Amino acid sequence: MCKDCGCGLPGDVAIDGVSVRGHEDAHAPDHPHPHDHTHPHAPDHAHDHEHSHTHAHDDPHSHDHHRTLTVEQGILDKNDRLAERNRGFFQAKGVYVVNVLASPGAGKTAFIERTAADLGGRLRLGVIVGDLATENDAVRLRGHGIPAIQITTGSVCHLDAEMISRAKDRLDLTALDVLIIENVGNLVCPAVYDLGEDARVVLLSVTEGEDKPLKYPVMFQSAQLVVVNKMDIASAVDFDREAALRNIRRAAPHAVVLEVSARTGQGMEAWYQVLQERLRALRPDAIREPGAAGA
Repeated sequence: MCKDCGCGLPGDVAIDGVSVRGHEDAHAPDHPHPHDHTHPHAPDHAHDHEHSHTHAHDDPHSHDHHRTLTVEQGILDKNDRLAERNRGFFQAKGVYVVNVLASPGAGKTAFIERTAADLGGRLRLGVIVGDLATENDAVRLRGHGIPAIQITTGSVCHLDAEMISRAKDRLDLTALDVLIIENVGNLVCPAVYDLGEDARVVLLSVTEGEDKPLKYPVMFQSAQLVVVNKMDIASAVDFDREAALRNIRRAAPHAVVLEVSARTGQGMEAWYQVLQERLRALRPDAIREPGAAGA
């Protein structure tokens, strides 16, 4: 996980191509940073003799294990505070937020495209897209008339709450009912980063193997919905549907499980019903009938 390996430390983050290098400098004052500098002892303080006593050092930099623990706690604690702030902001705007997570190539962008195309007359959708590099997915979504903001994370393998906070300011949230966050393609690190979403949707493609939920249990345990995508080619890749569903239920017994094909539209209506029901609980007036005035 990023909190352990250090890959969650700030990188060259950009939003719609504009660098936000200040991402790493905008932490609250109580957020500790590891610094790559040393504190040399005075030249006459040699350590080649035996000690029969212990020294109490007040310098926290001399205790790397303590510093590491503090930094790990600081990263997630600060993220969780910002996520709660995001969540309150979105709720005040009446916007329902979905965090879509999956491996690269599982069909996240196609799933979002199909959702926006089919619900365009009923819901107003916007998207924040996360990738390590390129704006390809955002450009692809904008080509379908979907408001989309691209976050490129550089070396960071997940989105975090601060990135979302910055990106949301580039969207007109008053013109949206649903905000979909397409997270960086990764089934590991994004699992522990709350972005301020209302629901997590984890996609599993039939091409990935039936045991993926057992290999990445933390991600699937965090999901409210698990969507099995590319069902239109399940037979072609010898997908064992029963084994996959059994493994999903084992890893995420609480999650709603849907089987769809974003390419053909198979099963997508069940997803739309879930999405509309959850939005209606937040804003009863949000759902418009196709062709209604203002739709």
